[in-house]
Amino acid sequence: MKVPATQIDTAALYNTAVHQAYGRILKHTKQLLASIEQTELRYALERMERSKKPNTVIHELLTPLLYLRLECSPEATMTIHFGIEHVDKTPLLGVITSSFLRALYKETAQESTAIDIEASVKTDWFIKSCSEMFEYVEERNKYHTFKQIKYKRSPQQKKLLAVA
Repeated sequence: MKVPATQIDTAALYNTAVHQAYGRILKHTKQLLASIEQTELRYALERMERSKKPNTVIHELLTPLLYLRLECSPEATMTIHFGIEHVDKTPLLGVITSSFLRALYKETAQESTAIDIEASVKTDWFIKSCSEMFEYVEERNKYHTFKQIKYKRSPQQKKLLAVA
């Protein structure tokens, strides 16, 4: 059975919009992580695949604090999975995890894109302990590249230092 060309075009536009939103979320995520002074929290495991076939992980970023993944579902549509580490004793880390969540939902909101991609954010499974997953994947690494995100003070941190 042939799929009508309009369905193919719509799926391609949808996937492009999800991919672009993911790129913006990823950039924001790396900026957030770069603002953390603690070296261990800027360690990252990153996975990249060129294939966009169904059931493929296209990109994955795993850190002890945040998790972000772009994949192609069995239905050949792009989906985004995410996770955050539960933090309750360090206010700065709480600010980073909440900023990550706000960026994730802002970039995929219907109001932010020409095509409605809100359904691309999946919560059918959710990573709630990024640090444990990071350790597990690091020990059994097959697909990821280890990276350290370079420390860079955020504009807010620079302002605080200028005042002090």
